[in-house]
Amino acid sequence: MTPSTTAPYRAPMLAATVSACLMLAACQGRDAPPQQATGAARPVAAAQAPVALKDVLETTPTHIIGISYPPDLAKYPGLAMQAQRYAEEAREQVVEAATHRDKDDAPGPYELSLEFKLRHESPTMVVLAVDGSAYTGGAHGMPMIQRWVWLPRDSRMLTAAELFPNRDSWERIAGDVRAQLGTELRQRMEADGVSPEDRAAMLKSATAMIEGGTEPGPDDFAVFEPVLDGDGKITALRFVFPPYQVGSYADGMRTVELPAARLVPEVAPAYRPLFGATG
Repeated sequence: MTPSTTAPYRAPMLAATVSACLMLAACQGRDAPPQQATGAARPVAAAQAPVALKDVLETTPTHIIGISYPPDLAKYPGLAMQAQRYAEEAREQVVEAATHRDKDDAPGPYELSLEFKLRHESPTMVVLAVDGSAYTGGAHGMPMIQRWVWLPRDSRMLTAAELFPNRDSWERIAGDVRAQLGTELRQRMEADGVSPEDRAAMLKSATAMIEGGTEPGPDDFAVFEPVLDGDGKITALRFVFPPYQVGSYADGMRTVELPAARLVPEVAPAYRPLFGATG
């Protein structure tokens, strides 16, 4: 999918200081954004030694980097290592892009803003999220979005592939997600007053994008987070789709929640105790 450069974008920054710096950056330049950091999809082995996490505020004439970690993340060395790797790879991409930018580009530094947050902590499960953006030229920055589910007792990541090991499960999950995204798409078109003539063409194009970004298999559903009840049990899974995966840049990040009652029969038996009662 080819990134659109028509809609302006500026993600919320980490703190007032970082925000002030980032607002000085130019909004023009090369259109090619940095790729998502590759560490996001790489499982991490259990780490024994503590990981030193330090927030980053780096300002130079060529780039501005702002990275923020939650203080308690260091309690989970393997997860902290994953976050640190993701941030460092994203930083390297922005710095590399700034180093090799064209001399004719509009002035102003390139940017990276990442904010890591612990969404949930319990003896059985930790959920870490990162939201931010990277700007390496063009009309807008690129969102940087990732979610991790960590199992503290095993000191390892829980992946979508492990949760749903059967191919047939992914066929059903993809079908449910596509149906929900398609319904939301039709509702938006109706609310926007799109004419029947235009609606058919728009629906065909948008449906093709949805199907292309939800191929049955764990890769297209790797970014997910559990929805939890008061006892820390999973009541639903929220699949997260960054811009361009199932829609245009203007559509923004899309999410789809599938209830535990629908998913538990598909979940590998070893992980079913993480889910709440569905009866």
